[in-house]
Amino acid sequence: MTACIDNFVAPPCVDDIEIVYQDDALLLINKPSGLLTLSGKNPLNLDSVHYRLVQQFPTALMIHRLDLGTSGLLVVALNKTIAAHINRQFQSRTVVKTYQAVLAGQVDADAGDIELPIAKDPVNFPKLKICFDTGKAASSHYQVLSRQREADTTRVLFTPHTGRTHQLRIHSAGLGHPILGCDLYGTPESERMAARLLLHATTLEFEHPISGERFYGMSDCPF
Repeated sequence: MTACIDNFVAPPCVDDIEIVYQDDALLLINKPSGLLTLSGKNPLNLDSVHYRLVQQFPTALMIHRLDLGTSGLLVVALNKTIAAHINRQFQSRTVVKTYQAVLAGQVDADAGDIELPIAKDPVNFPKLKICFDTGKAASSHYQVLSRQREADTTRVLFTPHTGRTHQLRIHSAGLGHPILGCDLYGTPESERMAARLLLHATTLEFEHPISGERFYGMSDCPF
């Protein structure tokens, strides 16, 4: 099979990273939409959250990622011990995350769970696909926050129970209501309905590696 080549080059991002919280162990930052979490292999994709942070915090380590178009909260470890501690929490699924999103169309149910397994799609790289034969289990809960009848959109709060790549974007499309501005899993119409991907990581909750207490971060949704 021929290897897939990623020729994608991210457009420049002029928005700044906001440091929401800082101590000796970690940073909680607000990632702008349009900025990579990690620098890509292509030298034209050098700019990223990590690249910018290590200029000021040389020991900064990324623990999890947000898609290029997704904005919102990321926790960043300031040494390897802290990174390992928080990584274990992600692996044991004790980290709680929520996201706001605006979906195309009117979602009928006020709340529900989406259980659709996700697999690689070697034909349509970098897209992934729903596949019940080879996909890894993926689970997302959604709650409708409001419905905009005139715009024919629905604002939802997502709580993902797993952390698959593109999970919320794929699950929204699988529900029949893609996230506005999504270039991979939306329709041409839903992609045109927003200038950016309308997905924002709003809250992040985990055990602080030093204090042992539950740490709760919040970022207001910008759309």
